[in-house]
Amino acid sequence: MNQNIRNIAIIAHVDHGKTTLVDKLLQTGGTFRANQQVAERAMDSMDLEREKGITIKAKNTAVKWQGKTINIVDTPGHADFGGEVERALRMVDGVLLLVDAYEGTQAQTRFVLRKALQHGLKVVIVINKIDRENADPKKIYDQVLELLLELDANEEQFNAPVVYGSARDGYMKRKLTDESKDMTPLFDVILDHIPPPFARPNQPFQMLVSNIDWSDYVGRIAVGKILAGKIAVGDNVWVIRSQSKQRTRAKITKLFEYAGLGTEDATAAAAGDIVGLSGFEDVDIGDTLAALEDAHALPFTDIDPPTLEMQLAVNDGPLVGRDGKLVTSRQIRDRLYKEAKTNISIQVSDADAAGVFNIKARGAMQIAVLVETMRREGYEVLVSRPTVIERHENGQRLEPYENVWIEIPEECVGAIMQNLANRKGQITNMEKHPHYTLIEATITTRGLIGLEIDLVNATSGRGVMSHLFKEYGPWAGDLTTRLTGTLVATEAGATTAYALDSIQERGRLFVGPGEEVYEGMIVGENPRQEDIPVNATKAKQLTNFRSQGEGKGIQLTPPVRLSLERAIEYIAPDEYVEVTPKNLRLRKRILSALERRKQERAARSAS
Repeated sequence: MNQNIRNIAIIAHVDHGKTTLVDKLLQTGGTFRANQQVAERAMDSMDLEREKGITIKAKNTAVKWQGKTINIVDTPGHADFGGEVERALRMVDGVLLLVDAYEGTQAQTRFVLRKALQHGLKVVIVINKIDRENADPKKIYDQVLELLLELDANEEQFNAPVVYGSARDGYMKRKLTDESKDMTPLFDVILDHIPPPFARPNQPFQMLVSNIDWSDYVGRIAVGKILAGKIAVGDNVWVIRSQSKQRTRAKITKLFEYAGLGTEDATAAAAGDIVGLSGFEDVDIGDTLAALEDAHALPFTDIDPPTLEMQLAVNDGPLVGRDGKLVTSRQIRDRLYKEAKTNISIQVSDADAAGVFNIKARGAMQIAVLVETMRREGYEVLVSRPTVIERHENGQRLEPYENVWIEIPEECVGAIMQNLANRKGQITNMEKHPHYTLIEATITTRGLIGLEIDLVNATSGRGVMSHLFKEYGPWAGDLTTRLTGTLVATEAGATTAYALDSIQERGRLFVGPGEEVYEGMIVGENPRQEDIPVNATKAKQLTNFRSQGEGKGIQLTPPVRLSLERAIEYIAPDEYVEVTPKNLRLRKRILSALERRKQERAARSAS
């Protein structure tokens, strides 16, 4: 055992304060100079993470405390990024389970805690945000103990030490009656309770690759915890592939250790250290690095299988190439396969049609994050509506089911219950709280698509929803997930206020005046479940009898702007979201109205 090292991961539900806690630990550990200006949530280094306020990629950092190194992995809280959590837990010996003192244990708390217990990790309970109004730390601690019992924690895990505090205000304490000073009590508990990494320093070098990083200077970087032996720059190692068990030789050209918010070059590292190694032509997550050619491959935990599939296609619309520079099939394919190398929970394959790619993932948000990243890099793509991945067992058609938890204001309960009934959701529990009602239900993953949009609309943005994969169950039949039809443009050109004024009487607009539209583009929605063709580019005809000033007081309602995630969940199976660096457009898969009618007639005659 390497007594000077502790390896921990911080796990929690979305927005319970993981990244803020890491900030404070880094500050207390002296990572930042006293006068250094540091951005809030410094670990969330991706632009998307800062904008959404969530962690997407698991990140490594290290803090020095009393002569010991504490390696910390900040993990995502969202279930769609479960693959990131799985990887992080392979590198650590204990977890800090962070729970909000007001919200208590939530869906993702259950998900991440179950994973930690399955890995047999030591747990430290941190009740955060005790300074919040209406916070009840004692009740929340009891909730955590109930959850540990429910998830079959062993006796040692059940008797985990607890720390109370506020990460934002920078203090932790062992008892609620203690004085609020600094983060020292949490550091003490980590050193006392989390064991040093189990390692075999006297045996030949061995390491499991838990993560892949990329550098433009040194290429692929294999990240993981050294399980045995030592490694130094210039050493030769064998890469044992996890799938084929094929063995290739490589020479270590660079060795990185984590320190504060970055990495530091090192010349050597020993068993127990979390390091990054480069010098490989090809290395993947789950591969084993070993000093000896005949070493055995280390086992890698299978991650939860994907439940959703979507298609990304080359943009074939009339406005292609105006915003983005990367629009060809080859460029998009290379980018997707590169993503699949570093993100093990995404699977990419070529579809039967040219220029179309199938992507399997844990959730729509995971794919939306990938597409948003590509968009910022200059790509243009078409994205389809998600479909569920079915299974067939013993002649039975099965589909994925999820548990869903919805918190809503009392007056919105009726509307949400009706919505769940339309989607064939089974309500399993309902609890009334002073400020909200909690509904628990079981629903198919298909029925979950688009539910968040309906929830936001029905509760004016006050509803909160979280969900977790439950199991594969019998096919639930046809569902009603979208209750509205669309307004489809029939002409190409720039929209006019005159045309939009008459169109808005039929429904809600997705575009404003002066925007480029084309035939087959969706410019709004209507309350009836059918598509209505509209001309959004019609200009006002001026004659001798009609003065120019007539009708100048047009009042247009501001258009509805859907985010990428909302747009992906909103579209119907015969529609695409066109994603470019500057625009999001909704459109029909077949742009020509004549071609669409032909297809409909052919489909009717075939059935």
